[in-house]
Amino acid sequence: MNPRAQHSTRRRLVCAGLLLAMGNPARAADLGTFGPTYPIEETDLLALIRERLLAKERSGELARLMHETRARVIDEVNHPAPVDGLAPTQVARTFYVDPSFTLTENVLDAQGHVLFPAGTRRNPLEVVSMSKHLLFFDAREANQVARAAELIRTYGGRVKPILVGGSYLALMRQWQAPVYYDQGGALVRRLGIRHVPALVSQEGLRLRVDEVLA
Repeated sequence: MNPRAQHSTRRRLVCAGLLLAMGNPARAADLGTFGPTYPIEETDLLALIRERLLAKERSGELARLMHETRARVIDEVNHPAPVDGLAPTQVARTFYVDPSFTLTENVLDAQGHVLFPAGTRRNPLEVVSMSKHLLFFDAREANQVARAAELIRTYGGRVKPILVGGSYLALMRQWQAPVYYDQGGALVRRLGIRHVPALVSQEGLRLRVDEVLA
């Protein structure tokens, strides 16, 4: 067979193969149904959730879960997680902290003008002074609570009590005065406090930290 004939034969075979692969519409046939068929149904997700909630309500499980969640939230509010890494003061010490910080981005005014460019280093004590001492202590320790009360009296009430452990709500009810909590220990870490009670005061443009004995 000459090359042209071979090429023509190969083309016919390729075309025939493509027709078989795609199906020849001229010879389409109904091949019937293989096995049973069913309509496609999509479950209503909201209905499913409602069903499960009703089942839990009937069994009493929903009421139990709600009671446990409420009790857990109340306990977390009354007893926040204590700050890790702190210990009672065994040896009194005093150190100083420079509260200056460096801006990581531009500070703009209402019109979008740059007030302070990124990279500026500022000390907040240049702008505003501390009106009260900060007193960090653990309300789970009775001796620390007593020492805190003593320091508050010494400074004529110009002290902001900040807990690192214990129930601030219970202490607020006992003292009939605001009590704060260093949630997550952000302040003690920033100030480098490792022992409590610790009293923070302003001296010029520095903060003085006194870790005192209870």
